[in-house]
Amino acid sequence: MIKLECVSKEYNHRGGPVTALDEASVEISQGDFVSIVGPSGSGKSTLLLLIGGMLSPSKGRVLFDGRSIYDLTQDERARLRKAKIGFVFQTFNLVPYLSAMENVQIPLFLAGMDESRQTDRAAALLKRVGLSDRLSHKPSELSVGQQQRVALARVLANDPEVVLADEPTGNLDPETGQHVLDFLCEINAEGKTVVMVTHDPRSAARARRTLRLSQGVLVSSVQRRAQYASQ
Repeated sequence: MIKLECVSKEYNHRGGPVTALDEASVEISQGDFVSIVGPSGSGKSTLLLLIGGMLSPSKGRVLFDGRSIYDLTQDERARLRKAKIGFVFQTFNLVPYLSAMENVQIPLFLAGMDESRQTDRAAALLKRVGLSDRLSHKPSELSVGQQQRVALARVLANDPEVVLADEPTGNLDPETGQHVLDFLCEINAEGKTVVMVTHDPRSAARARRTLRLSQGVLVSSVQRRAQYASQ
């Protein structure tokens, strides 16, 4: 489903090149759950953004269902992201003046869904994440964990094939973080591909496979048994 072929990413910093990712090659199959680990600055988030069509590589190719996504136009990449990829961020990225329901409706509105179907789907997703009694609450009226659950509901709005999560438990207490990981395992068990950046070894262990980066280099890949979802 997702394939990186000798992908590198360089930035210019203070007049000189900095290599954030160096000749990374990896395949992620449909329905896989992959965690990406490594020290700060090792290239984890860069790799995730490259997979998600958000950051062009300096060299190499990123393939999604056999298509080289950075050979597509910007509009074609945007349509691919909207239809196929959902993002979960540590900072949630909720719109502060919109309610939980309205935040979940955003991708549905952008997809052109009629309003009644938007509200029905948003309400069903918020119920799934345990927030059926918080539909009209704005982010400031929700706990940090509840805000993350709104973000999880929103990422599922357009039923993406792939969910990319960047430190999804980073701002959460341990119990709430485990609920988020349970949810990611649940949607993976339903067939969605999940790729998660994390600094936490216990969170990484919930995935089927772990990729380890060091100074932009992919140094190891660890495969686990499929009973991860029940841990």
